[in-house]
Amino acid sequence: MEALTKPKPARPGPDERRIAILKTAHAVFLADGYAATSMSTIAARLGGSKATLYNYFASKEELFVAVVEQKCEQFRAIAQDAQEDHDDFPVALHRLGMRLLNLILSEESVATYRMIIAESGRFPELGRIFFETGSRQGMDSVAGFLRQAMDAGHLQAGDPLFMGQVFFELSMGELHKRRLFNVKPEPSKEEIRRNVERAVSIFFKVFGKDPDV
Repeated sequence: MEALTKPKPARPGPDERRIAILKTAHAVFLADGYAATSMSTIAARLGGSKATLYNYFASKEELFVAVVEQKCEQFRAIAQDAQEDHDDFPVALHRLGMRLLNLILSEESVATYRMIIAESGRFPELGRIFFETGSRQGMDSVAGFLRQAMDAGHLQAGDPLFMGQVFFELSMGELHKRRLFNVKPEPSKEEIRRNVERAVSIFFKVFGKDPDV
């Protein structure tokens, strides 16, 4: 009887390798800051060569852009899901607020915000990258959701992007600032729920369609 040979573990595919690079790079950027992070450090943490890293990303800035895009994709995905939410609009809006606030208040998101704020003074380009790839594109998706609500007669006619920005700020309230400044630990689910409920209530008082009009 022939001895059984143990199969060799499969090598990670290109997409898996890229995901691993982004995950490691994000951790290093958070730990060391953008300025102190080098491609050599990231390659060493990955356990590979710097040449392999450069096969995927031509520079540290390009790698940072990819890290930010990956993290902000969660924001965009939540907003895009809202456009496919066919429940009653107030329910869908509340659900959107809960998902966004839970994402933004997570430990990883708060750490990313802190890093961007700390580094953007010396590297203004980082702030622009974060704004363009994350905040703006995410808010564009939220605006699409609110535009659908206007078309359905749930909201007054107006600028859906501005409405989305107002709802976003109302939902965050002071909870986000307290987390950023480490004034208070991660808020409870009940605190988040109350914040979103207040945001939805105020939003409808300002932008809700008057049924008598």
